[in-house]
Parts: sequence; structure tokens; C-alpha cells
Amino acid sequence: MRIVVKVGTSTLAHATGRLNIRRVEELCRILSDLKNFGHEVILVSSGAIGMGVGKLALKERPRDIPTKQAAAAVGQCELMYTYDRVFQEYNHTVAQLLLTGSDFRHEDRYHNFQNTLERLLELGVLPIINENDTIATEEIKVGDNDTLSAMVATSVGAKRLILLSDIDGLYTADPHKDQDATLISEVPSLTPDIMALGGDEGSALGTGGMRTKLHAAQICTEAGCEMVILNGALPSLLYDLFDGKAVGTRFLAKSSEKEGENA
Repeated sequence: MRIVVKVGTSTLAHATGRLNIRRVEELCRILSDLKNFGHEVILVSSGAIGMGVGKLALKERPRDIPTKQAAAAVGQCELMYTYDRVFQEYNHTVAQLLLTGSDFRHEDRYHNFQNTLERLLELGVLPIINENDTIATEEIKVGDNDTLSAMVATSVGAKRLILLSDIDGLYTADPHKDQDATLISEVPSLTPDIMALGGDEGSALGTGGMRTKLHAAQICTEAGCEMVILNGALPSLLYDLFDGKAVGTRFLAKSSEKEGENA
């Protein structure tokens, strides 16, 4: 199976912005194991700005574009150094791809991206993708890595997109505010009631939220790609998912709604 795994800043870093070493190492080990099993794995990784904030000892995530871009430039180095080092321990080679929204809108660049990614997978490489926050502006940026990961997944014909977040999945209400909120294990279709469950804010260091995840689900399911939200604090849930266990929230691809089968 060709899969895309998106990992958010809150999963990769502590609240200080510094790398959560134990969690990153566990995630890389499990992704390596899934790759050893035969899955084609593409990783969409947030964290460049968040890690730059930590490394530059900034008190909070910057609001102005130049400082965000500077933090991204610093943080992306640490991020890729870490991935390269840890995946190498499991004999997997990684490659970095930094994209902007215009790479998807410009036909030649879009095809070049698709061709490069396909060739990397053929060569057994594990591609790691992030938005190019160092140069992205309002006019050319995708805006969040939930959407970016959905665009990547549909561009390369992935069967499943997995979003690792700081929440167990989609709830009937905000679980931080409503004790009666319950986890929705499966979403057959994105009805107006489901879309209304989207929130506005993500973590302090990240840019996502449930609203961007539901938007990503729209992109994926329309294209025949299943999407799953899992709690990134527990990377071992990836094993449970591929063992067919009911974990997180699974958004069924339109082509599989009637089949109701586990991929």
C-alpha cells in the first residue's frame, strides 16, 4: 500500500519547541518497519518553524513573516538532520522535498514533482515533504500541512493518508470543553453536520486544527483515498491501524463507502 503519513509539530516537539527525541525515534522506527513490510511510505512533516523557535530561544511562535521564515530555515536543518540520522539506523535513505502552493498549480512544476516522487519511491527512498516556509508567502503557500499532505496523497495515488495529531480523532464536540464528547470511529461521508465539528485553532506551535483536517478529508475522500486521524503521542497506533483494529477516526474514501472493508 502507498501511504502518506503527516506528523504535526505538537507530535514532534515539546511545548518548548525542542525536539521530542523519544517520540521521533519511535515514529521513525515504526515507519521503517512498515516500509520493511512492503508499504511505500511518504512522510509529510511539520515542525520546521516550531523547532526553529526552540533553537533560537524565542519566547513564542513568531507572527511576522521574516521571523517565521528565519525560524523555518534554522528548524528545517535540525528536522532533516534528525530524520536522516534516525532512519539511517534502520537502513532507509530519506530525501527532502520542500513545496509551495504554486508547485501544484503550475503544470510543469507539478509534473516534475510527481515524476521526482515516483522515482524516489522506485529507488526505495523515503521522501520527507514540508512546505517551503522559508520562501512561502500568502500568494504561494498552501497554508497548513494537513492540506498539503492531502494534496500530496491525491497527487501520487496513495490509498491512505494518516494524520498524526494531538487528539485521538474527530469527536462529537470539543473534548477539552465537553466531558460528554465521544470519539467518532468512522465517517462514511462528510455531511454538513460532520463539517460543522471543525474548530479554528491548533496547538501553540502549529497551524492546524480540526477544520484543516476535515478539509484534508474532503480532498482525499473525493479522490478515492481513505484518511485516518490518530493520536501522534502514540505512534504504535500505526501498528493497530494496519492490523485492522478500530483506532482513531477513519474517513472512508468514496469508492469504498459501500464496500466497508479494511484496507
